[in-house]
Amino acid sequence: MLELLAPAGSMEALRAAVQNGANAVYLGCGTFNARQGAKNFTPQTLVEAVKYCHVRGVAVHLTLNTLVSDREIPEVAELIRHAAVSGVDAFIVQDLGVIQLCRQMAPQLPLHGSTQMTVHSLPGVLLCAAWGLHRVVLSRELSREEIRYICQNSPIEIEVFAHGALCMSYSGQCYLSAAIGGRSGNRGRCAQPCRQSYGYGRWEHRYPLSLKDNCLVPYLQDLENMGVASLKLEGRMKRPEYVATVTRVYRQALDSGNVTRPMLVSLHTAFNRQGFTDGYYTGQTGKAMFGIREDKTEDTAWLKEARLTYESTENSLVPLRFAISVTAGGSLLTVTDPEGRVCSAQGPVPEPARTQELTPQMLSDRLNKTGGTPYLCAEVTADVEGGLMLSAAAINAMRRDVLNQLTALRARREPPRVSRPQRITHFAGNRHHPELTVQVTTREQVTGRLLKLAPAVLYVPIHLLTENPEWTMELCRRVRICAVLPRIVHDGELPRLRQAMFAVRSLGIREVLAGNLGLLIPARECGMSIRGDFGLNLYNSLAVNITRELELISTALSFEMTLPQIRDVSKAVPCEILSYGRLPLMVTENCLTQGKTGECTCHLSPVKLIDKTGAEFPVIKDGSTCRSILLNGKKLNWLDRQDDLARLGLWATRLYFTTENPKEVDQVLAAQQSPTAFDPGACTRGLYLRGID
Repeated sequence: MLELLAPAGSMEALRAAVQNGANAVYLGCGTFNARQGAKNFTPQTLVEAVKYCHVRGVAVHLTLNTLVSDREIPEVAELIRHAAVSGVDAFIVQDLGVIQLCRQMAPQLPLHGSTQMTVHSLPGVLLCAAWGLHRVVLSRELSREEIRYICQNSPIEIEVFAHGALCMSYSGQCYLSAAIGGRSGNRGRCAQPCRQSYGYGRWEHRYPLSLKDNCLVPYLQDLENMGVASLKLEGRMKRPEYVATVTRVYRQALDSGNVTRPMLVSLHTAFNRQGFTDGYYTGQTGKAMFGIREDKTEDTAWLKEARLTYESTENSLVPLRFAISVTAGGSLLTVTDPEGRVCSAQGPVPEPARTQELTPQMLSDRLNKTGGTPYLCAEVTADVEGGLMLSAAAINAMRRDVLNQLTALRARREPPRVSRPQRITHFAGNRHHPELTVQVTTREQVTGRLLKLAPAVLYVPIHLLTENPEWTMELCRRVRICAVLPRIVHDGELPRLRQAMFAVRSLGIREVLAGNLGLLIPARECGMSIRGDFGLNLYNSLAVNITRELELISTALSFEMTLPQIRDVSKAVPCEILSYGRLPLMVTENCLTQGKTGECTCHLSPVKLIDKTGAEFPVIKDGSTCRSILLNGKKLNWLDRQDDLARLGLWATRLYFTTENPKEVDQVLAAQQSPTAFDPGACTRGLYLRGID
């Protein structure tokens, strides 16, 4: 059966989801979840929430889908312990270190890879399966055919977002909120700057980063047939009435196989951004996917109707089988739930009938009165001797007794064995001055001065290397080359990427830079050594130590870390950070250039988005694809403070060239050797000093 997974940002929203037909809910507890703006649950209310759901046959998935620092590991471990003992059914995770912690402490609890892991291909799913994950939540940007292909070949469950808000960037790869205001989406604090207005070249009242909400309600049968295990409804920040309405509509659509106009009207009334979109699912990306929330008069009738579904009634009814025996020697009532739990209650000895004897129908009528409870009487088996009578009060008392027993039994779970977290191995870093690495975006940026400088590694996009084999061979004779792989590579694009890796290998290149977990298996199959990039979101020692198990030869740390965090993190493999360049704040499936011109012209000239403060955000292509990378306007610059970076135990610091022309590249290289004064108008220290929330 296709699971309907609903959001629960509060206890009221949880009741709304359960009473309207959710098979499972997902919720956060404390601070380690991707929706810090929701009310969320405390350790105490989590226990209450789990019992409430389990009594009604609903599973509870706890979100642990944020990056955590080394200092927070003990607190996360305590939350894992408490949640496991409280009976949660699964953890939803992003951070590689948190995955390791869950496996150590509660290995019997299923792990679900969050969409924040940016898993969008079969190799990414296979890697998660190898780590012991039970389920993966795919990126929202996948089409119907891509989801079907993954489901047909996945050894673990696949979860798909069916309804709700769409991030402009691939989840887990958005740093816009962090760069603008220090509120990191990877830490659950996103301020949603994508919903603000931007212009092209100058600020305008346009919304090129605001997508309509996703709506796949017409395709539920399709998703079930292709093997999707769970449909996820987004909305932990939404009000309970929204949760009630959306859950109810999707429940009705799943049960009936039909989608009516009133159901669609209910979805629009609950929330929409100038309608809905199915653009990613149908492969129809573009202008029609974009929309904003419009202010409207609150529909009080809808609010009242939605509240009635969960405030005063029990709609989530668990079917039960009753068996009652009434003989001259006594009475016994037994109840059995769908999972085979059995409870019994002994009743009084019946009296001889004076006027009307007890019949099976009379017993059935009494036992059917389960109103106000989470239960539904589905079947009654009655064995009654003739000539006897049992009062209605006695029958009602037995019914209440067995249902109370059953409620306690269903709420209780055998506490799992929870182990202590293992001591984190700490690997010392480099004690010498870090090496210099350089990453370029265009061929022209590989200047004579750059080659003369001879960086430890020169990172070059793989499409540039394959398009210019003679140039590539010349480069290989002068400097160590590492081919940069696109961060986003769907399954249909992997054959071409594999060909490209074999091609550069034949030219003498043996290393690739990978910023997504889904690239590790293909790269290794092509015989390449792998360096990890910032897109892996390595934020703590446990996560970095895992890269040693993955046999990465080096890795870039998250640029959302502070200098002390970078200094103290385990250097299980040689680590580097970005020290110069425009930080890549988003990677988008929709071409941002097309948002300006109405057609894709990203191969002709780059564009800039301008916000209402006048800040600029240049846009470049992600490799040779039409995916866009939104860059920060100000350039990260630590060229004048290289001594500070030298104390962090790093293998290397990286210069990242994106929009620079050859002259600007040479100016930066000169400043690397003879630093100039920091210009706060054009440059930024990034998040290394101020950190993130």
